[in-house]
Amino acid sequence: MLNKITTSFDQAVADIPDGATIMFGGFGNAGVAEGLIQALLRHRAKNLTLIANNAGRGEAGIALLIKQDRVRKMICSFPRAKNAVVLGEHLRAGKIELELVPQGTLAERIRAGGAGIEGFYTPTGYGTEIAEGKPTMMLDGVDCILERALKADYAFVRGHKADRWGNLTYNQAARNFNPLMAMAGRCTIAEVDDIVELGDIDPHHVVTPGIFVQRVVKTGGTT
Repeated sequence: MLNKITTSFDQAVADIPDGATIMFGGFGNAGVAEGLIQALLRHRAKNLTLIANNAGRGEAGIALLIKQDRVRKMICSFPRAKNAVVLGEHLRAGKIELELVPQGTLAERIRAGGAGIEGFYTPTGYGTEIAEGKPTMMLDGVDCILERALKADYAFVRGHKADRWGNLTYNQAARNFNPLMAMAGRCTIAEVDDIVELGDIDPHHVVTPGIFVQRVVKTGGTT
């Protein structure tokens, strides 16, 4: 019987190795898999590459992973969100690499990774530092740069409801990057508010089909 439910956050992240690339859903505080991040902190994996919209806030979540010198590279759109001082300190100290990606480009690179598209041309960033070292092409009179798809070994996503097959729904704005990242992670781990029986989710309401999800863990459960 197919059952993707994992009984604890620690079990869900136990096989993440040093050097892994991990995507983190979320926009600000909405749609962040906080339980999975806390489990990753306990797990102690290091030399990580993180892909997210921002680099965390204050000294919590992703920012705490950076503060603990667990992150080799950060790929994000907003490295200087409110109270996000940790990344700046590590950049100045030469402890971390930053790849800055315009938000629309970040979303499309992740979407491409999940769709099996290796890259695409976009005018965004042409003629700026973002274009340095990237192939260029003029398409219909518009100068564009080549952006490569983003994929990850793991994706941490925050859903609302799931069944044991991994079908997911999301709660309003918490949807944000989560469905795209679920498709682009080789192993997608979904932290959800509620786990329901098969058939309790209307098929028309499923946003992320279970084929893209490998593990499901309920928030508020055991750690």
